[in-house]
Amino acid sequence: MIELPRSTYYYRPQARGVGLNDARLVELIEAIHDEFPGYGCRRVTLELRNRGYVINHKRVARVMREYRLQARRIRRFKRTADSDHDLQIFPNLYRNVIPAQPDQVWVGDLTYIRTVFGFAYLAALLDACSRTVVGYAISRRMDAELTLAALHAAYRNRRPAPGSCIHHTDRGCQYACHRCRQTLDNYGLIGSA
Repeated sequence: MIELPRSTYYYRPQARGVGLNDARLVELIEAIHDEFPGYGCRRVTLELRNRGYVINHKRVARVMREYRLQARRIRRFKRTADSDHDLQIFPNLYRNVIPAQPDQVWVGDLTYIRTVFGFAYLAALLDACSRTVVGYAISRRMDAELTLAALHAAYRNRRPAPGSCIHHTDRGCQYACHRCRQTLDNYGLIGSA
């Protein structure tokens, strides 16, 4: 049996960061913010721990507050509707009443999909009764061509009787343009916004 003091058995080496002063902590936080600008105090604390510094998140929050080291907000929203235009807007005929039968109201909208290469845009038309997608189109550009492609796909799939289906969208310029209005007239669809 080895004769060692009991304190040797329970000895734990000091973790990095215990004797860390605020100035050095500010440098570390700024280095993390250079790499990850959207990190707040909790994520900064986790990143400090990944780098070998064991520090309480409350201390990190206090230092960040005192030295005004806030996370930079990263905009994850992309504007898809441009309703500030001089084009004529359809009246609202839909009024959010769910129809009893399919192909009475189609609801259309644009959204974006973030990819590795940038943004892709999706125009979709849904049947308001069954909530199924009746037509869609995907493009790298958000323009009237995209919305018209979705409209053509929906009409090819369903072919509603002229004057029986409302095409309800937002007030965006992609849906209010002359070519979109002309296509709605050609298909016998009633415009609504």
